[in-house]
Amino acid sequence: MTQRRMVALAAAFSMLGFAPAVLGQDAPGAITIATEGAYAPWNFTTADGKLDGLEVELANDLCARMKIQCTIVAQDWDGLIPSLTVGKFDVIMASMFITPKRLETIAFTQPYAVDPSGFAAAKDSDLGKLGLAAERFKLEDEAATAAAVEKMKPLLKGKVIGVQAATTNLEFVKKYFGDTVEIREYKTTEQHDLDLAAGRIDALFAQQTALSATLAKPEFAEFTLAGPGFVGGIFGLGTGAGLRKEDTRLKEMLNAAIDGAIADGTIKRISEKWVKTDVTPVK
Repeated sequence: MTQRRMVALAAAFSMLGFAPAVLGQDAPGAITIATEGAYAPWNFTTADGKLDGLEVELANDLCARMKIQCTIVAQDWDGLIPSLTVGKFDVIMASMFITPKRLETIAFTQPYAVDPSGFAAAKDSDLGKLGLAAERFKLEDEAATAAAVEKMKPLLKGKVIGVQAATTNLEFVKKYFGDTVEIREYKTTEQHDLDLAAGRIDALFAQQTALSATLAKPEFAEFTLAGPGFVGGIFGLGTGAGLRKEDTRLKEMLNAAIDGAIADGTIKRISEKWVKTDVTPVK
């Protein structure tokens, strides 16, 4: 990209009211990172309006390692990728899986976390009695995955499942259980949590660490993780930071910072603090 083109784009974004973004430049001195702010404990908004959670703490750590100034902002989930591509911010850290479909539009760093997805249901329900929360199935193992799904289908027949809209979790439920359950889509996970507690839906499907945080609340004492966790396949390579494809230097810097956070145990420490388990990717 020529300097004239970069200046023209920066001016255009300024006119649209967007914050300055990196736009492919080398070694940025400051960046803006977007998170959803509504996916506790990975990222959430506190009562006083501040962003917090695993990814907010990790983002600040990565910025310190890169020695650059970072501003962290909230953005609704369904606007994250479109807003990134037009330059509203520079990086997404919002528990976003690295998938082939998303890689068609944006780039990702290496994974900074691996977090299986699964169901949560009432303890006294057929699904809740299944157990198996510690089991993991890689979708690449088609035979094992098919066997696990077929075992669960009779327990889910006719049930209403809450899933966040525009997510890989929704793609999974549609693909593997769409002929068995009624799917109810929600803008945020907080909304489907409320409906589960109120009895308006029968189960949730989300990342197991987020479900564990939900189930730790008093109003969910009678609910449990149900069935195995699923990884790989349409869930991609893990959770990574999204950025524009042209921002190759920023990607290099973030990857180096993530390497450091993995090597010195920072991701392990932060994840055990927030989600009570180590989500560090295995190198």
